[in-house]
Amino acid sequence: MLTTKKKAAVAKNAGRHDTDTGSPEVQVALLSTQIDQLTKHLKKNAKDFHSRRGLLQMVANRRTHLRYLETHDKRRYNALVKKLGLKK
Repeated sequence: MLTTKKKAAVAKNAGRHDTDTGSPEVQVALLSTQIDQLTKHLKKNAKDFHSRRGLLQMVANRRTHLRYLETHDKRRYNALVKKLGLKK
C-alpha cells in the first residue's frame, strides 16, 4: 500500500503538469510502484495467493494503460517506457 506522500511524489515525477493525477503516465507509474512493492512482499510470503491475484490484476491493468498510450501517442509511450525501464 502506497502512502499519500509516496503517491504524490510518484505523480509529480511522472505527471505532465503539477496537478496531474489521472493521465496514463501517472497511472502506469503508480501501478509500477505498487507492483514492485507487492513483488517484494510475495518473495517473502510465497503462499499469499490472494495478494498474487491482486498482483496479476495490477499487471493486466498496467498493460491496458500502456496499450492505450501506445495507440494514442507513441512519443509519450516511448518516453514513459524509457523513464520507468519497463521494456526495450
